[in-house]
Amino acid sequence: MRILVTNDDGVMAPGIRALAKACEELGDVIVMAPDTEQSASGHALTLKQPLRVQELEPNVYGVSGTPTDCVLLAVHGPLFNRVPDLIMSGINAGPNMGDDVTYSGTVSAAFEGTLLSIPSIAVSLATFDVYPYDTAAACAVRVAKALLRGGLPPKTLLNLNVPALPMGEIKGFRLTRLGHRVFRDTIVTKTDPRGRPYYWVAGTPEWDAMEKSDMSAVQEGFASVTPLNMDMTDYKLLVDMENWDF
Repeated sequence: MRILVTNDDGVMAPGIRALAKACEELGDVIVMAPDTEQSASGHALTLKQPLRVQELEPNVYGVSGTPTDCVLLAVHGPLFNRVPDLIMSGINAGPNMGDDVTYSGTVSAAFEGTLLSIPSIAVSLATFDVYPYDTAAACAVRVAKALLRGGLPPKTLLNLNVPALPMGEIKGFRLTRLGHRVFRDTIVTKTDPRGRPYYWVAGTPEWDAMEKSDMSAVQEGFASVTPLNMDMTDYKLLVDMENWDF
C-alpha cells in the first residue's frame, strides 16, 4: 500500500511524524504537508499564487499551501507515479469535534481525499496541552486497519478523536455523531498603541450535552470515531419544500 500522511499543523509538527511512523506497518508512507501551520484553514485552495514544494528528507515534502493543496499535489501532481491507497490526516494538536470540523484543515484534507475517491481518516489528539502522540498514532492505525477491512461508502470519511490518555487507559472505541459547540465572546476587541482598534477571533467554548456525541465519548475516555458524509443535502426538507410557493 501507499499511504499519504498530511496535516494542518505543518510538516515539522510532532503529530505528523508520529502518525507517519505508525503507518509504516501499513505500507509505504509519503508525507506531504504545509511548510507552515495552516490550522483552521478549512477546505481552502491556493489559487492566486504558485505552490512551491521542497523535499526535506526522503519521502517528506513541505508545501507552501494548504492541507487541501497537499492532497491535490500528491494525487494529481508530477512528483509521484501512483495514487495513494489511503490518506491519513493528522495527528492534529487539539480536538476536531462537533461543528469545528467545518473549520479544520485536518478534516478538510481528508475531505479532499474522499472527493478523490481515496479512503481517508482525520486524526486528532483531543488536548491543547503538550502530550505524547503514541496513543493517538496507535489508535489511528487500528482504525485504518478496520477501514481497509470493511470499506467505506462513497463520499464518506472517518474522523477520529483520541483522549489524552495512555493506551492502557483508553476504554475502547465508540462510534459517535458530531457534537455541538457554541463560542461565547467570540470577538475580542483591543486597541493598538496608536489608538486604533483591532480584533482577535477567540471566545470560550461551551458544549451541548448530547448523547453519543464525539465530545461525550472523549470525556468518558473513549476514542471517538465519527463517519462524516459529504452529501449535506437535507432530504427531508427537500421533500417538504415541494409545497413551497416560489
